[in-house]
Amino acid sequence: MKILLLCAFAGLMPLAVTATEAPTLSPLARWQANAAVVLDAREVDLADFQWLARAVIVFADTSADPRFQQQMALLAELPGELAQRDVVVIVDTDPAARSQPRQKLRPRGFMLALVAKDGTVSLRKPFPWDVRELSRAIDKMPLRQQEIRDRREQQ
Repeated sequence: MKILLLCAFAGLMPLAVTATEAPTLSPLARWQANAAVVLDAREVDLADFQWLARAVIVFADTSADPRFQQQMALLAELPGELAQRDVVVIVDTDPAARSQPRQKLRPRGFMLALVAKDGTVSLRKPFPWDVRELSRAIDKMPLRQQEIRDRREQQ
């Protein structure tokens, strides 16, 4: 009986090792699989998204900040509009973690930042913005206007 149990456990060990060593998807791959995903800034390197996505980064000192909660609710209302404009949403509610986006943008308290596809900071706001306002700001960008022209020519 002991030998049978030992053989059963020995047979399951490779499965346990494989499950724990399974590679996790990178933040970029997760966004490409689901454009509505919200990424944690601690795992994001903005350079990975350069020329692929515009980043909307929402900073707060805590997730209990009413402005943070309002901003996330506003972004959740129209995720399709953001996806159409190649927007990745990144959140950072832990100043102590010193994430790469936080070190680059240096927010104080709540801040909404829009980073263009070329990596430049296009917008900083100390208060929540809705998707319509963000869409208008994005649509004024030269690269976005080129994307719209290219899409029209393909049709």
